[in-house]
This record gives sequence, structure tokens and C-alpha cells, in this order.
Amino acid sequence: MPDVPHEVVLEAGLRGSLRVYPIEAARPLGVDAFVTGRAGGVSEAPYDSLNLGDHVGDRPEHVETNRRRVARALGVEPAHLVFVHQVHGARVLEVTGPPGDAEGDAMVTSSFDLALGVLVADCVPILVVDARSTRFGVVHAGWRGLHAHVVANALGHFDRVDTLHAFVGPGISVRAYQVGPEVAEHFSDVAGAVVPDQGDRSRLDLGRVVVAQLLAAGLDEDRVTVAQQHTDGGAVFFSDRAARPCGRFALVAKRAS
Repeated sequence: MPDVPHEVVLEAGLRGSLRVYPIEAARPLGVDAFVTGRAGGVSEAPYDSLNLGDHVGDRPEHVETNRRRVARALGVEPAHLVFVHQVHGARVLEVTGPPGDAEGDAMVTSSFDLALGVLVADCVPILVVDARSTRFGVVHAGWRGLHAHVVANALGHFDRVDTLHAFVGPGISVRAYQVGPEVAEHFSDVAGAVVPDQGDRSRLDLGRVVVAQLLAAGLDEDRVTVAQQHTDGGAVFFSDRAARPCGRFALVAKRAS
């Protein structure tokens, strides 16, 4: 990982009856945000139990109940917790209300009434907060999105980069993420991101790529915070590499009132 002074362990806490992992570094900036784990929902195996993804084969009524629980934990109405259909691309949506069937892999809003959520299960969730306005956003960053510049595109929806803070949530570790040369070649210019493995295989450090792209876009190191946890094994956070099919966990955020 590039020299980032703020690496933290997300400590579990209770919001009502739901166990979540608050992003405490966002609170002084006026944003309430947390990462969900696997526990506390109603979904049955293999989606047990707090699956928030409605595209993985889980029963829709279970996903709806789980999302309601997350909305309650965040203090918003379920209709105000916004998820969109993610496609591993680089489209950024400006959200002012429920987006319907919109597709995108990043969302930005200036609303106090909306909470934004990004779904992951090995890809990296990112929260971006503007310290000098009400604006914030969330990003879904897998290798395809990173190759397509989803991070830079999301930051481009803010007026100034020098007032932004970024929070990088749990994703798959370099130890658990083996890729082929067709993936590794896209990130060979990121120092330390591609580690040679057996044959033509490599290990890819998605978190390192995310941080490198944030810094390249103009964020200072002291405004980037990285969670030390990973999704490896799928015990605490869903991991697509550990089990297929599997559920999705989320990074969710809203402006504090």
C-alpha cells in the first residue's frame, strides 16, 4: 500500500439490533456512514444472513427486509436508502431522488434526505466526502471499474479535489486475489499492485490500486483512510471468491442532520 497514514480497523458496533462497522473518520466531516457485515438479516444460506443484493438469487422479500433493517440503522426511510444496478463500469450518477432502474457504479448527492449505498463482495467500496459542502458520494471499485477510471470520474463530480476526503472499505486482499495476465496488464504501472504468482498468474492488490488512483487524482495522503479488514474467506463480509453464489454487503452513508 502506498504510504497512507490513516489505516484503521473498523470496530463493530450496534445500531439498534444490527451489528455494523461505523466509519468514524467520516463523522467529524458531517457524514454518518458504516459498513454492514453478514450478520443480522433474514436471508437463508448461501446468502445468510444480511444479504443486500437483489441480483444474486436471494428471495426478494428477504432482501427487502434486510434493506429495511439497514435503513432503520442509518435513521432513514427505506425509500431514501438508494442502491442502483451496478455494472462494473465507470458511470457516475447524480442522485436527487430514487433513481429507478438506473445503472452506474458511483453515486454523488448533495441531499440531506438521501442515503447512498454501494454493494460489494470482494470489490472495494469507497466513500468520498467534501469537507466544505454537503456533497458526498460512494463508489464501487472492482478491477473493471478501476481500469475504466471510475475513481477519477467520481471525483470529477465534486467542485474541488483539495477539500475531499476518501474512505476505502474492506475488499479482497492481494493474498486471495489471483488474476490472469489479461487483468494484471492493466495495473502494471501501479507500484506493488501486481505480485507474480504461479505460471502466468498474478496476485492483484485492489486496495493499492484504489489508493494510487485517489492520490493520482489529487487527494493528499492525509485525507485518505483505509480499512485494514478484508473480505477473504467470507466469514465477516461476503466474498464472491470464497463462495458462489453469495450475498452482498454494503457501505452506506448519509449527511448527518
